[in-house]
Amino acid sequence: MENNTEFVIQRKFEVLKDVLDEQSRRLWAAVEAEALGRGGITSVSKATGLSRTTIYEGIRRIAELKEKPSKGKKRIRLPGGGRKPVVKADPSVLVDIERLVDPVTRGDPQSPLRWTCKSVRHLAVA
Repeated sequence: MENNTEFVIQRKFEVLKDVLDEQSRRLWAAVEAEALGRGGITSVSKATGLSRTTIYEGIRRIAELKEKPSKGKKRIRLPGGGRKPVVKADPSVLVDIERLVDPVTRGDPQSPLRWTCKSVRHLAVA
């Protein structure tokens, strides 16, 4: 069973090693070792070629992160990434929507919240 486990870990590591940086590699190895339980550090070390010290350092770092999570979240996307607002793509969209719902608007005219009695189907046809 142990050889099969090491083989699986080795296969995972072969797939990931080129895309993981040093810190990510250490953390991944630590998570794998902790998941295996007793003897996990030795098995992961044999399967990946990483030193036991490196894996211990990853376990220490994970424990440190659990105790004291980072205050500022690191960005996954670059600033400006993600979907752009529809108004930037088509500035007339707000005027068009206002024109569609204005004749049948209900509620307080001073409120920014608008209610309409038109269904989505009727709005799509218009």
